[in-house]
Amino acid sequence: MIRDQYNVIPISMAVIVHAIVFGGLVVAFDFARPVNPQFPLAIEATLVSEDALAPPAVEAPEPEPEPVVEPQPDNDAAERLRLEEEKRLADLQAEQERIRIQQEEDRRRREQEDAERKRREEEELERRRLEAERKRQEDIERQRAENERLRREAEEAAIQRRQQQEIEAEEKRLEGLQADDRARWIYALQNQISRNFVPPASAPIDLECVVNVRQLPGGIVTSVSIGRCNGDDAVRRAIEAAVHKASPLPAPDNPAIFDRDLRITFKPEQ
Repeated sequence: MIRDQYNVIPISMAVIVHAIVFGGLVVAFDFARPVNPQFPLAIEATLVSEDALAPPAVEAPEPEPEPVVEPQPDNDAAERLRLEEEKRLADLQAEQERIRIQQEEDRRRREQEDAERKRREEEELERRRLEAERKRQEDIERQRAENERLRREAEEAAIQRRQQQEIEAEEKRLEGLQADDRARWIYALQNQISRNFVPPASAPIDLECVVNVRQLPGGIVTSVSIGRCNGDDAVRRAIEAAVHKASPLPAPDNPAIFDRDLRITFKPEQ
């Protein structure tokens, strides 16, 4: 809207309205003047009423409405409106910028979170892989150690079996030798006791008695007892006397088989 700083339009409109009113008054005044009619020679009269002689009323034109004069705008209010609009637009732009920055930050945060989650997942996968590899190596090492232990145990068992076999073979050999030595020693003891035995008249032909002899090193007899025997008391006393007379008893050829307590089956020579 064009601003009318000097109020030209309202003044012009007022002048035009007054001119129209003034012109209407002039026209009405001219019509009100009496008209002198020209009478013909023959006078004819017509009764005219007073109302008919009255001049016709001229309707005055309705005055045009005065234009509404717009109030002059308040420059301070317009400036305030302008400033408020600029502030509103600045606030809107700032809010849009804030939303953009917030969306950008949210996007970056999501990207960082996704990257961090992916990194943690990769680290967890790597940790599981390393843990599985470590367990696999431990299982391999454990199996290797178990196999080595079983191998050593098998070798030790085989060595022990061989050693035991060798020991048993040696023991059997020694037992055999000692049995022979012991048999020869017992035979020598029986012969010496038999040479000193004087059989009584009651001695049976198949005399056989078990004689328990205790001796000292060197063959000195310390005690004699008769066990199972098919002879009578006279036979028993005769055997005991023969053992004491045979003292000292002969020593064995193998000193390892010497025994303080002897159990001899006495059978006199026939």
